[in-house]
Amino acid sequence: MTSKLDQLRHMTTVVADTGDLDAIRQWQPRDATTNPSLLLKAVASNAYRHLIEQALAWAQERAKTDSPDPVAVGDCLAVLAGAQILQSVPGMVSTEVDARLSFDRDATIARARHLTDLYRQKGVDTDRVMIKIAATWEGIQAARVLEREGIACNLTLLFSFTQAMACADAGVTLISPFVGRILDWYLAQTGQASIDPANDPGVQSVQRIYNYYKSHGYPTIVMGASFRNQGEIEHLAGCDRLTISPQLLEALSQDTDTLEQQLTPDNSNRAETHPCMDEREFRWHLNEDAMASDKLADGIRRFAADQRQLEANLEKWIQGDSTP
Repeated sequence: MTSKLDQLRHMTTVVADTGDLDAIRQWQPRDATTNPSLLLKAVASNAYRHLIEQALAWAQERAKTDSPDPVAVGDCLAVLAGAQILQSVPGMVSTEVDARLSFDRDATIARARHLTDLYRQKGVDTDRVMIKIAATWEGIQAARVLEREGIACNLTLLFSFTQAMACADAGVTLISPFVGRILDWYLAQTGQASIDPANDPGVQSVQRIYNYYKSHGYPTIVMGASFRNQGEIEHLAGCDRLTISPQLLEALSQDTDTLEQQLTPDNSNRAETHPCMDEREFRWHLNEDAMASDKLADGIRRFAADQRQLEANLEKWIQGDSTP
């Protein structure tokens, strides 16, 4: 019998939500996406030791010093990891801009250009690289500039229709609406232990965005992310892309029941119409959405904390302690 994972691959591009090279090789997704949290977990294993050593040597060479900035080493590590991941996937890899730059448009643009240049220095086809940016107003406007320069952007930490509309208007390549984190917020607010996937607010958010994009002809790719259970994935079968953890990929691969396609462009003609927003309108509508405001801020804090921890670990390597 055909597994639900195989069935899903016929309707949706499956992306691996992991930075673990062994998991990527095992599940053979088309694309892979990473963030500081995933990279921090990955470098704790011996499998990435050689990449840390290479990143340190590369940063030392670039800075012409034995004690380069841990931020620079982190950028080199992210690019080396991305380059290695691209050897195992036929599609693209996303590399994230430091979350601490989420409210600085110009610094985000500069860091994205820097990461892209590092990939070029390693001989990587940058058409296979997406730069991952938090979907703040500043991040979205940075993506607007970068897309015009030919740098593809993945707008992450997306929790609201407001953010999705602004991303479409900016012409970003891809958005990553976070399904599970939306569910987490509503469960915490209501005290419920669970919500049926058909009524899951995270699932409904992605369905609304998908229908809006398809009905208005926006080319921006919708990639559902941050899943808490298999049912959420099944109710988004047919979405452009879904980035899925190894644990849930395993569950889908063991399930041989029939998987029904839930989303198709042909069924998206009921979506509402919304005008483009300026900064004032964006900030107001986002402020009015308590869930999106809370989760966006929380996500930035979490990614920033993991980035700081990653840099602290790398600082130990710089100082000669090779046990990050």
